[in-house]
Amino acid sequence: MSIGTILGVLFGFGLFVGAIGMSTDDPSVFINLSSFVMVVGLTLAATFIAFEARYVVLSLKLIYRIVFAPRIKRDILKSEVGRVIKWGYAVQKNGFGAIESEIPKLRRVDRFLAYGVEMVVSGYSGEDIRAVLENAIESSFKRNTVPADILKSMGGTAPACGMIGTLVGLVIMLGKMGDDPSALGPGLALALITTLYGVLFARLIFIPAAAKVRQREEIVRFRNYLVAEGLVLLAERKSPRAIQDRMNSFLDPSLHFNIDKMKR
Repeated sequence: MSIGTILGVLFGFGLFVGAIGMSTDDPSVFINLSSFVMVVGLTLAATFIAFEARYVVLSLKLIYRIVFAPRIKRDILKSEVGRVIKWGYAVQKNGFGAIESEIPKLRRVDRFLAYGVEMVVSGYSGEDIRAVLENAIESSFKRNTVPADILKSMGGTAPACGMIGTLVGLVIMLGKMGDDPSALGPGLALALITTLYGVLFARLIFIPAAAKVRQREEIVRFRNYLVAEGLVLLAERKSPRAIQDRMNSFLDPSLHFNIDKMKR
């Protein structure tokens, strides 16, 4: 569970509701089902027209996942360095066959790492492994950031859909102007609520969700480049200390792995 994301959502909507409560004696004027349906409905309709349905559905699911999925901790990078160094010692003593037993376990939890270890065990050169894994990393990143692009597009569409609802409300209001001029004020307020909903959905849901999805995928991409570098060094039979120093160069100094403190 991402505590920061949950706090951000609660704080953002809490401030909005609190400001309304302090500003008016009748907060119910900000609740309008037809405005909500128009903003959400038109945004989804435009998105399904622009993108393949399965990617849209995946994007909507990710809004839920970024709130309740566990955050990616920085210490995982340090542990990846330690894992590759342990493999380095095993290869140094018993050859590549010593890490072949890791592949079945990795296939269940980390297919990228399993793929890389298979290449090392198969005898690929370091440069070949680097080229293949870099291609895999970038291809995966592009696929996995499609939902972020869709959510960002929804963030741009929602305010426009809110404006459409406002224009519809204004047309209806002006059509009744000759019957009851006193209804203009409440009618205008109701029409503007649709624009409010559009901006609110865009700035507090769709655009922040898109940024969070992309940020998480960038973290995964960085981690994969770190692991790929370690596997290249492993294939080249570099010493565990050389592996440590090269992989540490990717990390913040506070996260550097110390080979002298590891238990072997």
